[in-house]
Formats: sequence, C-alpha cells, structure tokens
Amino acid sequence: MPELPEVETVVRTLAPKITGRRILDAKFSSHHVVRQKFPVLRRRVRNQLVKSVRRHGKFIVLELEQGVLTIHLGMTGKLLLNSEPGPYARAIFKLDEGLLVYDDIRHFGRIEWSAGLLDRAEALGPDALDIALDDFLERLKKRKTGIKSLLLNQKFLRGMGNIYTDEALHEARIHPRAIASRLSKERATRLHRAMVDILATAIRLKGSSISDYVDADGQKGSFQLQHQVYGRAGEPCPTCGTAIRRIVVGQRGTHYCPKCQRS
Repeated sequence: MPELPEVETVVRTLAPKITGRRILDAKFSSHHVVRQKFPVLRRRVRNQLVKSVRRHGKFIVLELEQGVLTIHLGMTGKLLLNSEPGPYARAIFKLDEGLLVYDDIRHFGRIEWSAGLLDRAEALGPDALDIALDDFLERLKKRKTGIKSLLLNQKFLRGMGNIYTDEALHEARIHPRAIASRLSKERATRLHRAMVDILATAIRLKGSSISDYVDADGQKGSFQLQHQVYGRAGEPCPTCGTAIRRIVVGQRGTHYCPKCQRS
C-alpha cells in the first residue's frame, strides 16, 4: 500500500500540473472505488477549478472551488496524468488540458467528494513527517502498546505504514514489540529522528516501487534499493550480518534484526 512518501511524491508530481486546471467532466466505473452515486459525484466535480493539491496522511486532497475531492490509493491504486485509460481505469477526469486517470486493478482505493475534509481524515493524528519531538515523546508516554502497532495506528500518527515503520525501528535499534511507554527518552528520540530522516530520504527518492506504485507521470521510485530490513527475511543485516527475521505483529509481516533490535 502506498505510504506517506509515495503519496507525497504523487502530490508533488500532480500539484504543479493540475493546480489552476478545470475539471470539464468525469466518468466512473467502479462502485467499490466510488461509493457515491456516479451522476451525483459527476455533478459535484464537473466544471470545478482545482485550487490546490495536498497530502493529508495517506490521502490525496484536491481542493475545488466548491468542496473537496479526496483520493485514497488503497493497495494498488495509481493516479496518472495524461495516461491512456486502460482496462483498470476506475475514474477518468477530463481536464481543460489532458486527463487525470485513476487506475486500480483491485478496486481497494476510494474517491469521494465532501464539503470539507472528510471526518475520518480530520480524526487522524499528527503527520509523521512534521510532528515535533516533544509532541512525539509525550504521545509515546501515554501508550502501553507495542511500538510497531502504535506507529501503524493512523489516529496516533498519520502516514506511517509497514515499510517505513520497519525501516525506522531498525535504524533506531528498537524491537517492533517494544512497549511504547517504556522507551527511554534517548531511544524515543532516536526513533523520531530515524522516522523523519527515512521519510524525507524516501520522498527524495520518489518512494518505494515494490508492487504497483508509480508517481503521476508513471515513474517508479527507487527507495526500495535502500531498504535495510523490509522484505529481506533471511538476508544478512547490513549493520551486523545477522539474518533478518520475519514475524507477524498486528497481522502485519514485520522485518527486524534480532541482534540490532533486541527485545
């Protein structure tokens, strides 16, 4: 599933090219992706000017003249600019210059219009890339739960997902099942620094293309070449050479080094 760096990359690709553009028309073909009535959503977005494009956690938010169009890429969604619509195109927005195509082979994404930011998006925690250290430390103190599960909780912190949580915990040398409230200030500070640094580096490298993810121009990212533990079960840890283990934490495959990240 695209996480913060991938969604941020899509937004940075899109924003300069569609801000100020007008949506002339729209066509939808998946009731899984679009839960609103197709004719109603079409009327909502038709002839609307795109005032801005931004990221809110893992959501792509298009602010229109009237209302907000929110897009979540799900597991396999792609938002492509000036791409020829293929068999998995679930939404096509005709702009005054070109097309914006939402492609999703598995229908797991979501597109919806609302008068303002969606309530469930408003309810999310602070952004993982922007949260101040003091706020992060204070929040950790209150949570007696495993650190990986906590970082994946979007109401605690928005934007983190499986890839970057595994990578940040490895960089900070913290076991994924360590209890958040028991982390020392030094270790929690190290985790905050690792998280922000890894997210920033991943954005610079345009995200991790390990499955379907590409940016709005159809280009793959390259941060997957920097992965230290994610997806590398059985391979030697780049730091110490110990074989990386894979366990399940909160129903998510989790990769860590048993020597560098002792429980």
